[in-house]
Amino acid sequence: MSTIFDKILDGEIPCHRVYEDEHVLAFLDVGPLSRGHTLLIPKERKAQIHELSDEAAAAMGRVLPRLARAILAATGATAYNVLQNNGGAASQVVEHVHFHIIPRYASSGLGLVWKASLLDADEAGRLVAGLREALAQD
Repeated sequence: MSTIFDKILDGEIPCHRVYEDEHVLAFLDVGPLSRGHTLLIPKERKAQIHELSDEAAAAMGRVLPRLARAILAATGATAYNVLQNNGGAASQVVEHVHFHIIPRYASSGLGLVWKASLLDADEAGRLVAGLREALAQD
């Protein structure tokens, strides 16, 4: 199924391009949460970040800090959020990997509710063991 980002990559839908290279494309969000809200997408067409090749993921990582610096310089914002969702339960709407870089100002940006809990030491031990096992098999 083709996403809006696929259509942008294919040139079927225009966008306000901020940056592009052989691996990634960055463009202004057409429904911004704040002035300068920018999206960064890989040209590799994958829905979630764990599906990306190492090369595509590295390209995103190389560009993200440069893009954040440019957004701060161009907008005058002094803070920003980087948001990346994977799957419907995590509020992902477009099924193509994308990062939101959202400049923060006094009256606009991203609102967050952080419902923290306490990490149980026994559960932490089980999680660490499971994570290390999964990493060793990857």
